[in-house]
Amino acid sequence: MHVHIGTDHAGFELKNRLVDSLTAKGHEVTDHGAHTYEKLDDYPPFCTAVGEAVVADPGSLGVVIGGSGNGEQIAANKVEGVRAALVWNEDTATLARQHNDANVISIGARQHSEEQLEHLIDLFLAEPFSGDERHQRRIDLVGLYERTGGYEA
Repeated sequence: MHVHIGTDHAGFELKNRLVDSLTAKGHEVTDHGAHTYEKLDDYPPFCTAVGEAVVADPGSLGVVIGGSGNGEQIAANKVEGVRAALVWNEDTATLARQHNDANVISIGARQHSEEQLEHLIDLFLAEPFSGDERHQRRIDLVGLYERTGGYEA
């Protein structure tokens, strides 16, 4: 699978190790930065770059990393077509894919051990969308609102 990944300073070292780990697991990884550690850098450009790449690369998934993951999720979700989910445990990792067909995972580097974060990412990447009609209907409603500002086609 093609995985797009990005972070600011809060997840910089973790991201670099994840790129190696994901590549070793057979994933094709594109690193959208940060490419150097800058203590005062800003996360939005890295997260929107991941989101834009995921939307442009159907079938790929994205990983955005921050201190908490909250701002990163918000930034990624500003890209039309992105469904970024803040993940903090196994259930949120799998349900984000099963029920919401999330295409970006947002995680907090300061919230878990590195092993836990890697496990959550692995769960997210491995879980397929269920395809259930009720979940697709809801995803379609979110997309309609995103495009039109309402729920009428």
